[in-house]
Amino acid sequence: MVQEFEVRAQGGVRSGIVQAVSNVSFTLEKGETLGLVGETGSGKSTLARAILQAPRPKGGEVLFEGTDLVQLKGRDLLRARRQMQMVFQDPFGSLDPKWSVARIVEEPLIAFRTGTRTERRSRVTEVLERVGLDPQRYADRRPRSLSGGQAQRVAIARALALDPALIIYDEAVSSLDVLIRAQVLNLLERLRTELSLTYLFIAHDLALVKEVSDRVAVMYLGKLVEIGPAESLYREPLHPYTVALLASIPNPDPGAPRAPVARTIRGEPPSPIDPPSGCRFRTRCPRTQDVCAAEEPPLRKLADGHFAACHFPVSREAPAPQAREPARLAGGTHDAPAPD
Repeated sequence: MVQEFEVRAQGGVRSGIVQAVSNVSFTLEKGETLGLVGETGSGKSTLARAILQAPRPKGGEVLFEGTDLVQLKGRDLLRARRQMQMVFQDPFGSLDPKWSVARIVEEPLIAFRTGTRTERRSRVTEVLERVGLDPQRYADRRPRSLSGGQAQRVAIARALALDPALIIYDEAVSSLDVLIRAQVLNLLERLRTELSLTYLFIAHDLALVKEVSDRVAVMYLGKLVEIGPAESLYREPLHPYTVALLASIPNPDPGAPRAPVARTIRGEPPSPIDPPSGCRFRTRCPRTQDVCAAEEPPLRKLADGHFAACHFPVSREAPAPQAREPARLAGGTHDAPAPD
């Protein structure tokens, strides 16, 4: 998949093209949770919206149950879209403050002309109960009277209303406090099991992604650099960027040794308007060699179900060379970057 945007300077003068998602390809299996991580600006949210065709990608295919969504138009596209929903980071920003909870949850049913009014209200009651909200207590409330956790449950109920197959969570729990976050995550897992849902879970909290994901994909500057089973990717990451991301997870043990220099990232991310030749990570990579500038590394299978795009993948047998200019990830620790 390819997604690009035209960039204009002050006065409307065209200054370049940003290829926010560049030749990204992966599969999402029915019933699984795929975690998607990467620094701010890596293309995570752009990829999610391209999957939903909002906006449509500039190139490639988005196959959903065997059908290429990019080729669909009109009613055919609408029928496919009702099978895919998205839940955002800020529930209050995605809920109409003038509407009641019942009206908010009913909206997708109205938009897709689903059922009679009585049938729609019955469905609203059903999904509110599924997300742990008593319809008698919450149906007539406005968003301003809800807590953050309650508002996010309303957003989840709205996503469930059309009985989708795929739900994309874009930083959906990052704004919640620890206790409420745990409750919502337990809810999501229960819903996935009971309803046979498939999740794409975007987050910057790497420890959280490990806990909720079956597989994890890592993006850098619009490229997919590593994807694999969560357990093996966290135990033995293969791409230097993934190694550095995982090394940035805070360790609660103050006596624990710091990550070695080779596990940190040098400098700042390059401009997406003019990305480096070859491997886009090479300008910050401690393992870079001449071939990294000359040839873009393909995403290749290096272990069972585990793929990485690197000419010199990390292994336990071959320690990384020392970096000359150690630096933190842009923005500090792993949880510093804001969502895309």
